[in-house]
Amino acid sequence: MEQKEILIEFGVSLRILREMKKMSMQELADEAEVSKTTIYRIENAKLNPTLSTLLSLANGLNITISELLDYQSHKKH
Repeated sequence: MEQKEILIEFGVSLRILREMKKMSMQELADEAEVSKTTIYRIENAKLNPTLSTLLSLANGLNITISELLDYQSHKKH
């Protein structure tokens, strides 16, 4: 799988997780202490997030980083 495909799948997965938690981009950004632009760029495969951003997102969603990175399982929802 190419990097762009991975970024697309992860972005879709992040959006699904965020919507399952009934959070707006701004709410997740506030909880994760990142910018709304960062959330937008990740969800739209425009940004490859750093490890620290991934940890912040997991914390903001109140899930483990393993759950965040298990993007293959989020396609089923």
